[in-house]
Amino acid sequence: MSSTPVSFSSTSTGSSGSGRSGSSGFRHGGTARSGSARHGSTEAGVPAGGRSGSPDGRSSSSRRGFGDPPSGAARRRSGGRPPRPRSEPRPTPVSELELALTASLGAPPGPADFAALRLPQPLLTGLQRRGISTPFPIQSKTLPDALAGRDLLGRAETGSGKTLAFGLPMLARLAGEAGRPAGAPGGLVLVPTRELAGQVQDALAPLGQPMGVRVLAVYGGASMGRQIAALRRGVDLLVATPGRLLDLIRQGECSLGSVEVTAIDEADHMADLGFLPDVTQILDMTRPGGQRLLFSATLDRGVDRLARAYLSDPVAIAVASAASPVESMDHLAFTVRHEDKVAVLSQIVARPARTLVFVRTKHGADRLARQLSREGTEAGAIHGNLAQNARQRALDAFAAGRTRVLVATDVAARGIHVDDVDLVVHFDPPADHKDYLHRSGRTARAGATGTVLSMLLPDQAREGGRLLQRAGLDVPITAVQPGHDAVLALGRSGEPIVVRAETAAPQRPASGAGRNRAGRSQGRSRGRHTGRRPGRPTDRSASAPAA
Repeated sequence: MSSTPVSFSSTSTGSSGSGRSGSSGFRHGGTARSGSARHGSTEAGVPAGGRSGSPDGRSSSSRRGFGDPPSGAARRRSGGRPPRPRSEPRPTPVSELELALTASLGAPPGPADFAALRLPQPLLTGLQRRGISTPFPIQSKTLPDALAGRDLLGRAETGSGKTLAFGLPMLARLAGEAGRPAGAPGGLVLVPTRELAGQVQDALAPLGQPMGVRVLAVYGGASMGRQIAALRRGVDLLVATPGRLLDLIRQGECSLGSVEVTAIDEADHMADLGFLPDVTQILDMTRPGGQRLLFSATLDRGVDRLARAYLSDPVAIAVASAASPVESMDHLAFTVRHEDKVAVLSQIVARPARTLVFVRTKHGADRLARQLSREGTEAGAIHGNLAQNARQRALDAFAAGRTRVLVATDVAARGIHVDDVDLVVHFDPPADHKDYLHRSGRTARAGATGTVLSMLLPDQAREGGRLLQRAGLDVPITAVQPGHDAVLALGRSGEPIVVRAETAAPQRPASGAGRNRAGRSQGRSRGRHTGRRPGRPTDRSASAPAA
C-alpha cells in the first residue's frame, strides 16, 4: 500500500530513553481531504470524576450534570450575583494527527483475503482452522506496513478487528526466535484492563503455538506467583496491563530490553491522565529503534503527544471516523424524573435481548444491579473494585446469555467484547460526546444494528441535547414515565437470546490467570501470598480513577 507523507509543522515532544522524537511526519494511505477533518478532533478529555447521581435517580446539588450553571438557590447563597452570560465555545483546533487519519480514509481498500497479505503459512493455516479467511478493513489496510516493520497508528471502531491487526505481524516477527532468556519477551502488548488482556491472549495464543511463539498475559487480580513462574519458563509475546508489568519489573522478574515490537491497544485510554506516566516509563525500557504499533477506537487525550514522542516516521491509517458507527444505530433520548428512573429502566431491561447499562461509579454499578434484580430482572455488575474471578463470572454469564443485563463503568467496559449487544443504555450521562460514541460502540458491531438510549433527568435535557449534537446526532428527546408507550415498546424489542450451556472455562496456556483445569480461581484463601507488596494496589489499570 503506497503512502504519501503528511508533515508536521510543530516540533515533536522529546522523550528520554527510547522515545523517538525525530519523526518527520505521519504518512497515510491516500490523498488529503478537506472539510470533514473536524469531526473527531482532539480535545482535553477528563475522566468522569467525583460523585454521580445515584442509581435510584437522586441527583446531587453539587453536580448538576454536563456543567450546567448553578441553580437559583445556589446563586442566592453565593451573594445573589447573576451568572455571567455564556460565550459560544471556540472551535477545537484540528491536530495534524487527525488530519492525517482523516486523509487516510480515502485510501483504496487493502487485499480481500489473508493469503494476498503474505502472512507466514502457519498463520494462514491457523486462521483457516478458525474459519477466518477475509480480513476486516483495519487488518487489510494496516498489515502490509506492519509486516514491513513500519511504525503505525491505526484508528478503527470497537469490534473492528484491531487485535489481529497488531497481533498477526507481531507473531510473524517473533516466529523462529528460539533461545529467548527467561523473563525477556521479544514482543509487548499493553492493554488497559484485565479482561482485554485475557481476550488478546485468547485470540493470539492459538495462532502462535504452531509457530513456537509463547504468549503470556499478566494483569492484576491474578496470582503473581503463577505469572512469575510462567515468565521464568520463557515468553515471546507478553500481553500486560501497566501496573502489574511494572510490579514484575521492579521485582526483577521481567526485562523489556529485548522487546523489538510493541503494540498499545486502546491507546486513547492508555494515554489518559492516570496511565500516560506508566506507559511512557514502560516504552522507555524497550529496545531503542523497535517497532511501535498504536491502535484505538478514538485517538485523543494525549495520543498526539505519545505518537510524536515514540513513533518514527509512522503510517497513520483510519478505516472509519470516530463517529461512523452511529449510522448503524438507532439513538433515543428519554427524560425521566429522578424518582421514576429505576422503574423506567427496569421496564426497559425486561426485554428478551442483551442490554448493557453504563453508570459512572463503582458503587453505583453494584447498587443499580441489585435494584434491577429486585425488580425482577437479574443483572450483573462489572467495575474495577471486583476481584478478577468475579469480573470474569459476570462477563461469562453476560456473554452466554444467562444474565441478559450487565451494568458497567466506563473503565471496566473497555474489556467488554461481547457479540450481539442489542441495546446500550446511558443511565448516567457520559463525560463528553467521545465517551458517548465509545460507550455506544458496544452495540452495532461487525455490521450489525443496535439501539442506544440516553436517560436524562429533566435538568440535564438541554446539555444532553448539545452532547448528542456534538456527536453528529439529531435526536428528539421524549419525556417518559413508567408505563409510557415508548418505554414499553423498547421493553418488548430485540431478539431473544440463545442461552449457552454453562461449561468449564478453558485453561489459558501459561496465562497466569489463576485458573486450574476446572476453570476455578486459584488462591481463594485470604492469606495466600500474591507477590504484592503491602500497601500497593495489585494493578492501577484495573482500578483506575472514575470507574
